[in-house]
Amino acid sequence: MKIAITATGPTLDAAVDPRFGRCPYFLIVDPDDLTFEAIQNESVALGGGAGIQSAQLMAEKGVTFVLTGNCGPNAHQTLSAVGIEVIVGCSGVVRDVIQQFKTGQLSAVNQPNVASHSGMAGPPQGQPTPLQQPPMPGGGMGMGRGGGMGRGRGMGRGMGRGGGMGRGMGMGGGMPGADQDPPLPPGQKPSKEDELATLKQQAEAAAEQVRQIQQRIQQLEQEG
Repeated sequence: MKIAITATGPTLDAAVDPRFGRCPYFLIVDPDDLTFEAIQNESVALGGGAGIQSAQLMAEKGVTFVLTGNCGPNAHQTLSAVGIEVIVGCSGVVRDVIQQFKTGQLSAVNQPNVASHSGMAGPPQGQPTPLQQPPMPGGGMGMGRGGGMGRGRGMGRGMGRGGGMGRGMGMGGGMPGADQDPPLPPGQKPSKEDELATLKQQAEAAAEQVRQIQQRIQQLEQEG
């Protein structure tokens, strides 16, 4: 079994980062022997869709559980769609949180604990910003695991890592967010106005993706 923990640094002695989509590092850990892989999060620099991108990465890594502080609707829905359980409210040192997980002190949640409209946030105070690579042009339309609809400009688990012609059968790019809005009241659903705005944004995103794909097709045909 593999678990993923959002962290401020690439070691087990780093602190848990409260943000899922925009944490500096993901630690992919085997809780039995504490072997791990530290992955620098390339989604930090994205203007939107960081949660969806990060969720897709977790699926690619074969993660069973995600342990973090906060998880927004787009990321939570994408993770749930691929069978990854989400544990929120984690804090402290990564190594200690792993022990809490192993002893059954942590439980998965079936809904996000923050709203999607939260704006881009930087790294926690006192933590250096990791080097980032800007997303490739093209918006990340590719062949992969599409599905689900997240609130915002994202549809499913689409965008390939880093954008561009990547892996993912969906239109990536949710509303900009750091997954750090105040918690949603239990059972609260988006209003009709919010849902309508979301659908309009998704339609705009889909139209833009089609335009980019057509442009790329033309470029390839000209090169050929």
